[in-house]
Amino acid sequence: MDAPGGERADLLDSLRKHRALFLGTVAGLSDEQARLTPTASELCLGGLVKHVAATEGEWARFVVDGPAPQPDVDWDSIDWSDPPQAVLDRQDEFRLLEHETLAGVVALYERTALATDDLVASVDLDARQPLPDAPWFEAGASWTARRVFLHLVAETSQHAGHADVLRESIDGRRSMG
Repeated sequence: MDAPGGERADLLDSLRKHRALFLGTVAGLSDEQARLTPTASELCLGGLVKHVAATEGEWARFVVDGPAPQPDVDWDSIDWSDPPQAVLDRQDEFRLLEHETLAGVVALYERTALATDDLVASVDLDARQPLPDAPWFEAGASWTARRVFLHLVAETSQHAGHADVLRESIDGRRSMG
């Protein structure tokens, strides 16, 4: 396939730039360092990579297939002392579990990114899908593929900032400055 131009090239360039900044925050870390939660939050670098990979994959599937079934969770009345399995699974998405490695989640993210890049290069950017029924989305709203890819740029960029703070807290290394 020829390299995309115009809008597609801009989307790909932005995604790749922010992915590189994000992945730069985990360069040279051990699995143990990638599991550290050095700030007031419960975020760790390995978990962030895992989350961003999962989220990008979910949005790419959304572009092609529309909304996935959502877990049956009443988000307003969760008993946090005994949350449902869907909530526990979501929490684990933000952790690098003992059986996982940083290299493994980085490889997953890189495969996911390549698949998304192929999608950006080929999909109708005006194709529209209804957003899932969830409390964080406007009821009845839909997004174009273009809007999804812009959201991925924003999501990746935001998490690159989180990751930068975590990395600086671990060993003082910063991606900029």
